[in-house]
Amino acid sequence: MPISQTAPMLLTRNLLYTGMTRAKKLLIIIGNKNIIDFMIRNADNKKRNTGLCYKMLECNNI
Repeated sequence: MPISQTAPMLLTRNLLYTGMTRAKKLLIIIGNKNIIDFMIRNADNKKRNTGLCYKMLECNNI
């Protein structure tokens, strides 16, 4: 899993957790230790406007 310097809003604990839990047999994280440490500390959850709820309700009305 490559970890590179990018916008801080993308360097979240959730993203790191998702990458780790999707690994099937082996996970190798490649990147700067400071950035990985930042991701571990960054538990900032933003509200995601995906429209998923609306799409699911729309599918039920078909």
